[in-house]
Amino acid sequence: MSSRYHQLFAAWQNDPDRFWAEAAQAIDWSKPWDSVFDPDMGVYGQWFAGARCNTCYNCVDRHVEGGRADQAALIYDSPITGAKRTLSYRDLQSEVQALAAVLADQGIVKGDRVIIYMPMVPEAVVSMLACARIGAVHSVVFGGFAANELATRIDDATPKMIISASCGIEPGRIVAYKPLLDAAIETARHKVGSCLVLQREQQGCELVAGRDADYADAVAAARGRDVPCVAVKATDPLYILYTSGTTGEPKGVVRDNGGHMVALKWSMQAIYGIEPGEVFWAASDVGWVVGHSYIVYAPLLHGCTTIVFEGKPVGTPDAGTFWRVISEHNVAALFTAPTAFRAIKKDDPDGSFIGRYDLSRFRTLFLAGERADPDTIHWAEDKLKVPVIDHWWQTETGWTIAGNPVGLGQLPVKYGSPTVAMPGYDVQILDDAGHPVEAGKLGNIVVKLPLPPSCLPTLWGNDQRFRDAYLDEFPGYYKTSDAGYKDEDGYLFIMARTDDIINVAGHRLSTGAMEEVLAGHPDVAECAVVGIADAMKGQSPCGFIVMTSGRDRDPAEVAKECIAKVRAEIGPVAAFKQVVTVQRLPKTRSGKILRGTMRQIADGEDYKMPATIDDPAILDEIAAALGKE
Repeated sequence: MSSRYHQLFAAWQNDPDRFWAEAAQAIDWSKPWDSVFDPDMGVYGQWFAGARCNTCYNCVDRHVEGGRADQAALIYDSPITGAKRTLSYRDLQSEVQALAAVLADQGIVKGDRVIIYMPMVPEAVVSMLACARIGAVHSVVFGGFAANELATRIDDATPKMIISASCGIEPGRIVAYKPLLDAAIETARHKVGSCLVLQREQQGCELVAGRDADYADAVAAARGRDVPCVAVKATDPLYILYTSGTTGEPKGVVRDNGGHMVALKWSMQAIYGIEPGEVFWAASDVGWVVGHSYIVYAPLLHGCTTIVFEGKPVGTPDAGTFWRVISEHNVAALFTAPTAFRAIKKDDPDGSFIGRYDLSRFRTLFLAGERADPDTIHWAEDKLKVPVIDHWWQTETGWTIAGNPVGLGQLPVKYGSPTVAMPGYDVQILDDAGHPVEAGKLGNIVVKLPLPPSCLPTLWGNDQRFRDAYLDEFPGYYKTSDAGYKDEDGYLFIMARTDDIINVAGHRLSTGAMEEVLAGHPDVAECAVVGIADAMKGQSPCGFIVMTSGRDRDPAEVAKECIAKVRAEIGPVAAFKQVVTVQRLPKTRSGKILRGTMRQIADGEDYKMPATIDDPAILDEIAAALGKE
């Protein structure tokens, strides 16, 4: 049976230029393109060459002009501080214009870079849009990042200005940003000319005379000024977003203006099934790609209401905070990381908080960012009674590589799979020599060039590193660095990062498959499997489990059951003999488990503290559990 998805995928395959030209009709252009795709531009070609546009206009002004002026554009909800605020599209336009005037007065012009180092507050979104309005290139750095990490980004992006805040607020603590900002500016070789600092009532800071200005005062003085949107080339950069590099030097992923808008606007209805005017919530942070794409740009391009949430899935104040936000703000769809649901499931395994809230308008849950284990999906389906959609993409792509397109008619779910490739992505599985492998066989997941609109055209200021990191190993393809397989129906299964495929006595095994088995144990809330050095077998798997709260079970007994379960479901070939019980797993602030660091600790190797780690003390707990103090 041919679905709407299959029809559209075939239409894209038959004529990619026509497919994306039709999608581009949903965007307002100040000048049309000379070619939909120019293969001679950039490293592998660029989208909408010759076109001119403005991302802020498409996110804000056209909705004010088109009848959405009084609709909520942004809802700020901070259970940590108790603050709530709603900005209509008209309000958002006013705030963005005022900040754009401040930037212009500071000498920021088209092409200049501005670093945004902010907590999850409306001003962070306003700052991104104000940069886009005048053609400046923003680079958001996760608020509270260490000073040396911020300094490396300052040196790479060479910004004229930094927009920051006095502090960020975490459960039970205040993180002072200003000392980190000052230390980074002092350390960096590139000298930043000016800073704009949002003073938060929870903790203020001293401003440096001659360099720093108060955000609220500056914006208040500029409010009411008309700052027109600056037309930029579709191929000009909108932003730089840094992702961790294997060398320790962060990679500056570049996002263009034109192709980015086209793909994100298309995705809101086709993939997420969201109509203009509805409330869409991505429970992430603007410091991550999910925040860029699906807190800020995609919902606003589509004329939706987006939510800026300053809180956590548990502890602010409890495991029911997500349901309270969904109920209170009439959220139609939630997009979050599987790790958030594992945290909720750990604290409230019976889902007792869910029944306290009216979720009647809530239609769909989307998971991405970490592999969504089937047990977590089953739990969410059972408790929420809505479709739970796993989908897969990367910082580099900016939107879905593989997913289940709700807006095109949801396809049958296969647990453990993010379903199928989206139009634009020719996803293939290759062996290490670059040859295609048969269905069901594990291999390297790659995407045939060219990448679709919104994917990175290069790395900031470093075409060669872009080629080295992504293109050279498999000529003609983009290397995702993920490993997995396709089944006979074309469903994709993402099993691990290629670094996490372990070699046990000559057998290439997926840690993701073992984690899937562990996650199915009723007493396991979260888990991770890493390969540790083994003199006989090369590597042997070691499982780490976090037990479900409120269960009176002996951890040693649960560990034995987990070992037996893996050996029964995967087989003796896995040589799975070790399970370590820990209180929590080390993660990045975006929820990714730091398996590589765990492996280094298990192997007794020296390791560099990951810049993105949420709580460094967890690594000491892991070392203690392994007897590696």
